[in-house]
Amino acid sequence: MTEVVRRAQQGDQSAFHELYREHVGRTYALCLRLTGSAAEAEERTQDVFVQAWRKLASFRGESAFSSWLHRLAVNLVLMERRSAGRRWARVAAVEDPGALERGGEGPSPVWGLDLERAVAALPEGARQVFVLHDVEGYRHQEIAELLGIAAGTSKAQLFRARRLLREMLDL
Repeated sequence: MTEVVRRAQQGDQSAFHELYREHVGRTYALCLRLTGSAAEAEERTQDVFVQAWRKLASFRGESAFSSWLHRLAVNLVLMERRSAGRRWARVAAVEDPGALERGGEGPSPVWGLDLERAVAALPEGARQVFVLHDVEGYRHQEIAELLGIAAGTSKAQLFRARRLLREMLDL
């Protein structure tokens, strides 16, 4: 566990602000990918950090703080979706794909923008499974538990998402 995390756990707000600055970009990008909406992603990002402050004492340092925060963000976004009862057939494209963090993935910046738009345009279930599996690295059983679906459904949604992405990107 890092010194900054320890200080934040002891109530040091400046240490928590440091953690916020370090992790807000990645957390926002994750929320944006999961929600497909910049406005909703901003709200969920703030919710994640409010929840992180409340639950910071439960962080034991068995994994990296970023991993703990990532899992908190995924759970919060999915729980918000579930509790709100929203089941949109399709999600509008991300308003500002450039707001997503990139680590050089894809052969060119244009290709990356097209991919982000295509992912945001996927039906909600397919988008969530695609992001959790292919982007964030979750296994189908983990996705099934997070989303409250069968592992087979997760596999089918991933297949559907990949097929739709290939069609949208003319691959």
